[in-house]
Amino acid sequence: MTASQVLPPKADALKELFRVDKPVIGVIHLRPLPGAPRYAGEAVRDVYAAAAADARVLAAGGIDGIIVENASDLPFRRPENIGPETVAALTAACLEVRAAVDTPIGITCVANGVIPALAVAKAVGARWVRANQWVNAYVANEGFLNGPAPEAMRYRSAIRAGDVRIFADVHVKFGAHAITADRSIPEQATDAEWFDADVLIATGTRTGSPTQPREVEEVRRGTTLPVIVGSGLDPEQVPNLFAVADGAIVGQWLKRDGVWWNPVDPARVERLVAAVERVRRSGR
Repeated sequence: MTASQVLPPKADALKELFRVDKPVIGVIHLRPLPGAPRYAGEAVRDVYAAAAADARVLAAGGIDGIIVENASDLPFRRPENIGPETVAALTAACLEVRAAVDTPIGITCVANGVIPALAVAKAVGARWVRANQWVNAYVANEGFLNGPAPEAMRYRSAIRAGDVRIFADVHVKFGAHAITADRSIPEQATDAEWFDADVLIATGTRTGSPTQPREVEEVRRGTTLPVIVGSGLDPEQVPNLFAVADGAIVGQWLKRDGVWWNPVDPARVERLVAAVERVRRSGR
């Protein structure tokens, strides 16, 4: 049984958000925010200015969407321990990005802080949030994490943020899947759709690690939702991955020297977007 047999059909969230085939979403990895171990007292205006600068480069290069993420707040807190200082700084950074570009933006609040991300999204007008673990449970770097879907969807309803879409990873990176080892990837994809995700994400095993076409195909077998690539895309992989995926999130490869904490490299953005445009023109 697939999710389409028990839930009403849902509009294609990617088409509604981006109005383009095979959208590419760039990631802004924020510098350490107040409260994080690596935050050394940098003026927050400089943190936000760096984010806005990255956003301008991504938008000028033709990237279709932007995710803002507190990626430098390592080691990441468990969702229930994410503090108000993180939510406040992430909100302020997103407002700077929104002021800098017209590109649609989304939020990732790590680790798996879907409810804080929804709060930020509502406050800044972001269009989606990324849930690294939406349903079931797994053993993450932060320990045992439950899927937040039931409480997150109720919270989204309570703050009247029904227009904020849920982008949910399936078979999430940075984790051990022994708990769900008896469930295939297609079954896990169906679980995510049943719990009302809007877009599903197939990834590699770590940030920047390649997503395999087979992983995308396995996720797609269990869902009627759009499926996008969540890690490791580069121009050479675009033809093979975009033959099976509906779009992609790209972070590390777009940075100077391919290092995720570096600024976005306009030449790399240009190369990736050119590769995507070739696929779009070919109609694959």
